[in-house]
Amino acid sequence: MDPVKTPLGKMLLEEITPVVMVLRTPLVEESCLKNSLSFIEMLSPFCDFNNIDVPVRTSSDQPYRLQKFKLRLFYESDIKQPNIMVAKERLKQVITEAGEKDRSDLSTDPPDISNVLESSKSEISPSWFEIFNKELVRTVSFSEHEAFDHPVACVSVVSSKDEQPINKFVDLFNTNKLPSLLNDGAMDPKILKHYVLVHDNKDGPSEKATKILTEMKNTFGFNGCHLLCINSSQDEQIEHQDNPWAPYKFDSLPSQHLGRYLNIDDFNEIKDLIQELSSKHIIPYMEQKVRVLNQQVSATRKGFRNQIKNLWWRKGKEDTPDSSNGSMYTYSSVESQIRVLGDYAFMLGDYELALSNYRLVSTDYKIDKAWKCYAGVQEMMGLTYFMLDQSRKEAEYCMENAFNTYLKLGSSGRQNATRCGLWWIEMLKTKDQFKEAASVYFRICSEELLHSAVMLEQASYCYLLSQPPMLHKYGFHLVLSGDRYKKCDQIKHAIRTYRNAVSVYKGTPWSYIKDHVHFHIGQCYGFLGMYDVGVTHMLEVLACSHQSKATQELFLRDFLQIVQKAGKTFEVLRLQLPVINISSLKIDFEDHRTYASPGSTSVKESVWCSLEEEMIPSLPTARTNWLELQSKLLPKYKESNICVAGEAIKIAIEFKNPLEIPISISSVSLICELSATSDETNSDVSCSTSGIGNNEEHKNLREIISDTSSFSLSEVNISLGGGEAYLVQLTVTPKVEGILNIVGVRWNLSGSVVGFYSFGANYGKKKIAKGRRKAKQSPGNCLKFMVIKSLPKLEGFIRALPEKAYAGHLQHLVLELRNQSEFSVKNLKMKTSHPRFLNIGKQEDLDLEFPACLEKKTNVSPPANPKIASNGVFLFPEDLSVQGENLLLWPLWFRAAVPGNISLQVVIYYEMGDLSSGMRYRTLRMHYNLQVLPSLDVSFKISPYPSRLQEFLVHMDIVNKTDSESIQVNQLSTIGSHWEISLLQPIDAIFPSQSLIAGQAFSCFFVLKSCRKSSSTEESTSSLFPHIGSNVSLVPDGSKGAPFDTSNSPLADFHDCERLQHGISNQEAENSVDFILISRPLKNNAEPGVSDAHHVFSHHACHCSTASTSPISWVVDAPRTRHHDFSTTSFCEINFRMTIYNSSNARASIVMKTLDSTSISDQLRDETSGNQVGWHDVSLAKDNKMESDAPRNHVRKSLLPESVSAFIWSGSSSTRVQLKPLSTTEIPLQICVFSPGIYDLSNYALNWNLQPVDDHEKVGERIESSGTSLGYPCYLTVLP
Repeated sequence: MDPVKTPLGKMLLEEITPVVMVLRTPLVEESCLKNSLSFIEMLSPFCDFNNIDVPVRTSSDQPYRLQKFKLRLFYESDIKQPNIMVAKERLKQVITEAGEKDRSDLSTDPPDISNVLESSKSEISPSWFEIFNKELVRTVSFSEHEAFDHPVACVSVVSSKDEQPINKFVDLFNTNKLPSLLNDGAMDPKILKHYVLVHDNKDGPSEKATKILTEMKNTFGFNGCHLLCINSSQDEQIEHQDNPWAPYKFDSLPSQHLGRYLNIDDFNEIKDLIQELSSKHIIPYMEQKVRVLNQQVSATRKGFRNQIKNLWWRKGKEDTPDSSNGSMYTYSSVESQIRVLGDYAFMLGDYELALSNYRLVSTDYKIDKAWKCYAGVQEMMGLTYFMLDQSRKEAEYCMENAFNTYLKLGSSGRQNATRCGLWWIEMLKTKDQFKEAASVYFRICSEELLHSAVMLEQASYCYLLSQPPMLHKYGFHLVLSGDRYKKCDQIKHAIRTYRNAVSVYKGTPWSYIKDHVHFHIGQCYGFLGMYDVGVTHMLEVLACSHQSKATQELFLRDFLQIVQKAGKTFEVLRLQLPVINISSLKIDFEDHRTYASPGSTSVKESVWCSLEEEMIPSLPTARTNWLELQSKLLPKYKESNICVAGEAIKIAIEFKNPLEIPISISSVSLICELSATSDETNSDVSCSTSGIGNNEEHKNLREIISDTSSFSLSEVNISLGGGEAYLVQLTVTPKVEGILNIVGVRWNLSGSVVGFYSFGANYGKKKIAKGRRKAKQSPGNCLKFMVIKSLPKLEGFIRALPEKAYAGHLQHLVLELRNQSEFSVKNLKMKTSHPRFLNIGKQEDLDLEFPACLEKKTNVSPPANPKIASNGVFLFPEDLSVQGENLLLWPLWFRAAVPGNISLQVVIYYEMGDLSSGMRYRTLRMHYNLQVLPSLDVSFKISPYPSRLQEFLVHMDIVNKTDSESIQVNQLSTIGSHWEISLLQPIDAIFPSQSLIAGQAFSCFFVLKSCRKSSSTEESTSSLFPHIGSNVSLVPDGSKGAPFDTSNSPLADFHDCERLQHGISNQEAENSVDFILISRPLKNNAEPGVSDAHHVFSHHACHCSTASTSPISWVVDAPRTRHHDFSTTSFCEINFRMTIYNSSNARASIVMKTLDSTSISDQLRDETSGNQVGWHDVSLAKDNKMESDAPRNHVRKSLLPESVSAFIWSGSSSTRVQLKPLSTTEIPLQICVFSPGIYDLSNYALNWNLQPVDDHEKVGERIESSGTSLGYPCYLTVLP
């Protein structure tokens, strides 16, 4: 690309051009100001030639034609180095005017970054940057060490109205007001002079001016004088459509008519003047001076001889101090002449000649340590390389060398470094080196904030134009620029940069910088009074949980200040503060399922369904229920939720404060819409608000909020601490029938901002309250309800149900039911999830005095059980109904069965008394959480009583596992009429303390006796009194009261539940025993003997087995000692008997065999060791609680001492008997003893075989059908 056509080339051809000094009289300016223009402003549009086409010959004999040429006109007072403060004000003015002229709509959304990347280079960067950069370059104009800003010519301008015009021309140039460059010797005062006489045609004809022009030519020469007539429009003002002066008049107002008295003739005269001045005077003058200077330089400096002379002459100057400026050289010095030659050649387009001279003088400046001059020459060398389009590396090297040299000079070279950097940047941009250009922009940032802001913004666009685009650096530099603009009160520029940065960080995880941008841009909009847009951006930083507490307070405070300044309440869709946890959204409503407490809704629907399964009508018998009726009447809403008019729908949703500072939330309520059933279209539209744009959705919500006549809403005020989350409970109560849509939620933040949150389609991903909607219901209908007419509704609770109790705690409770409706409910049913804990009593139990009602009565009658179906459903009396003010009370019994956290559910089913209602039945669901603490740990071991039939030893272990309670053990009872229990020892002897303190253990032995009779007798007794058993008191005689009745409700009912919990076969139940232990906590530990009369604990042990593997048991009734005189008779006959008992329900065939030989007996024992039965040693090592260890016979060897003589069985050696079930028989036995001693009478065996009574019956699975039982040791001592 031709360097002349590049932005840098155009800038150089505009900025490095000949300067013309203008001297004028006041009357000249007066005539020009009639056009709102100064004299220079009037000429300036005509000083730029795109095709001047003037031949030029400089150092070579071959001329070339100059096409692009421009003159820069300055008054003599302006030819000086600009004042720093004035220059800064001018730069500030440029930036301010650019911001005011910015026509971009600040209220629109920030541009999308993808659209920005597709924009052209000219569209990305603001156009005023070019103006700013030019002004920045001009801040270092008219430097002493640079000749391209030194005037080439001087134009003296006098008005025809001036007195003695010739003298005025002379006086203008001889005045002391000439530039310091001329007076101080920095430049040659012998410059080209040109004289112009200005005539204002409004002042009269030009005859006088013509005469003066003739006089001027006679005085100053024919070629150097010119007449310029202006303001030729006499009658009317001229409107110039394409006004040429507008670009040169920065401070012009729209009302000003620039050049209004200048017609086409004036235009032509001005053009001719400038054309002649440039082509016939200035260019030839410069051309001639270049040739003269080139000859002088060639004669004195060029060539090998001159170079050696120059180096020799400069030898030793290395020790001279550094010079920070070029004042050490006058215009007549060789170095200045070479610099003038180079600059004139550059301005005339002879870049080769300019480069050679720049190189030549660069060495001199470097040796002389004239660093500012050296840097200036290096700068021009870089620009010359660029215009020659030669070495790119050399050009960049020179620019960087000049830039660094300027920076080394400190403050005196800072502005020159900025100019050098700007030219260097444009050079890099031409080569598409945008990344490198951005780094140079960053390097020329000064401490002055406004200057730095512009440079950083330009650097950001360079990063954007890099390949590939460096978006992070682009956004970061925009933020840096915006911060500086904001500090300099350039608010519009700050908004522009921040808006562009928003598009970069949108959708990125860089939360801190996003917060910074939105916060500051919100403040900027607030400064401009655009509060709506400011609030929009400030809303983005409210939920800044990642920020520090101080920053959060700053954000919230400034946000509320902007809202307050706006003077109105803002309504914000999806306000981020507080955070709405949509996943926590839970809906509780009541259709045919009603709830007694909020906790009931948290139970899984499957739990309720399992309880209600046997209560609600089955599908075939309920073809016309409310579900079918609903689908017939409203087929479109057959999958909608159902609610009842007048009954609240409860919505729970979590509000969370993401900040560390507290916030105030008020007027939290739901947004709902209730339409008529037939108005299907409106309801569907309002339910799908998530698909609407933000503005339309906001408008839709406001319309919905305005109509709340058909339902009532609750409002909640909360205060959230730092990081606190709160589950807000909201309700909506429909008043009429129709379709109810729950659209969203609204709240008020700090009394200034109203927030809206639309549930919309997002709720399809959330969970409704468990079990509260149909299995195939579409997610879109979760928040839509069909409201039906008002129905009766039962309300109920259980009075005095404890939340915490000890295991075994027994209490009398009352169920309270109320129906507020005028219509009655009937056919009530009830079922509990834990019958072991809650038992339904009889209606006559309502007024019982507890615990006196548990004591055994004198008159015993068969108990009357409540009407309970086989599936555990309790049926209330058929004639019972609940209506209006009538209160239904029903007794309940509570027992804490086992330790742990128990979830207790109760369901009450009832039907509508009004047959016209669309809903046939409803259910009341009640839920309670119980904590049951350990109390007494009770275990039982049962073993046969030695040498006694149908008697057992019961070993009871008790441990008090409470933390601090002392408990008194009152009574132990057996269940069933075929058992009797008694203490083995007096209670005073074994339990003197009468109570168990926390952590104490206690053991006690009882004798258990079986009283089983014939099966027919037992069955008749059990059918009338199934729980009647025996009791034993465990308190001293003086403390005894009436025993507790374990055969009646509630103890008997709870015991039945325990037996069902430990389900066991009938055969096992026949050989087991159940225990109930009654205890009471003491009032206080100081009185160990005084129990709390109002608290009773019951502990149940079920199916404690007494059975063994052998159904046959026996007892040998023989004397222990016998005296006999063997001197009289040589042998002694001893008679005794054996009692045999059949404990099975089968007939037993038993063969009893006596064995005289010990060896045979031992052999028999060895053979039958695999089926050992009978009495044996009981091992107590294994501790199985609440179990009976059914004993097995253990083979014991004979303990006869060697000195004992043998004995013989003198009776029958084999006896066979047949035993009926549960019967006994006796067998007589006899032995003959021949000498005194100790004899073991265990040398016998019983072979038995069980036979079913009927052919279809079977022997119990745990009992062997046949076996052999060996005799157990029975010692007889015979004394002489």
